Amino acid sequence: MNSFAGALASDRSLVTCELNPPKGTDLEALYEKASMLESRVDAFNLTDSAASCMAMAPIAAAHLLSDRGIEPILQMTARNRNRLSVQSDLLAAAALGIRNVLCMSGDPPGAGDHPDAKTVFDIETVAILRAIASLRGGADMAGNELTGTPDLNSGAVANPGADDLDKELRRMEEKAEAGAAFFQTQAVYDPAAFETFMKAAVRFDVPVLAGLIVLKSARMARNLNANLPGVHVPDSIIAEMDGADSRREKSTEISARLIREISPMCRGVHIMAIGWESRVPGILDAAGVSGGG
Repeated sequence: MNSFAGALASDRSLVTCELNPPKGTDLEALYEKASMLESRVDAFNLTDSAASCMAMAPIAAAHLLSDRGIEPILQMTARNRNRLSVQSDLLAAAALGIRNVLCMSGDPPGAGDHPDAKTVFDIETVAILRAIASLRGGADMAGNELTGTPDLNSGAVANPGADDLDKELRRMEEKAEAGAAFFQTQAVYDPAAFETFMKAAVRFDVPVLAGLIVLKSARMARNLNANLPGVHVPDSIIAEMDGADSRREKSTEISARLIREISPMCRGVHIMAIGWESRVPGILDAAGVSGGG
């Protein structure tokens, strides 16, 4: 049974958390983080060379977590793959017992650690979702019959802070129609703006998990504002971080407050701790969220 798909079908609030596979072959740190959080988290996203910095392919890390009884969500980006590779990787993931896939474009390599890498982008997110639907129906994108079909639970991303919100909502609708069974969003720091977004997105009838990047400092918040499209950390939060005696305690306070305010508007939260995974249990405790069923 796919526990995350089952959780999505329930009416309780969910928690997902992001983990980055290593730049190398040593997975012990990833195992430790997953084991520490598994009782609080419904599923873990395994990133696909996040920020275009080369790392272990997430299919390996997802499979190894699955073998440990931990529910993974495999990130599948269009950046690195043509349609042959997309479909073959999806079939491989299913064969390895991976049941959840998050479809996304992926960060362009210019800002990563291999800036001269060539992108592929043969197909985009909606086409990947349609490919999954086709594979689940027993045929590849060219209509060729499969021997055995994958049972994959597909999701997509959304950006509540997009400059053109109408365009973003149209893209969400396309993704929902293509088979997205859940959405995880870009980081949210303005509950009022997120409420406006959710009032428009509720018509798609697809569970939405609000993203939250755990802020480590005011400098980090300013960098997010400057470099991450669709993310806006309000000046009031930056001022809180600037004036804090303890950045860690203030980070927990702010994160917990945002979760308390945002969770009732959607189906839960997707936490991106980026090295501060040890802080997540304290954040969830302060927010009054049990998580993990």
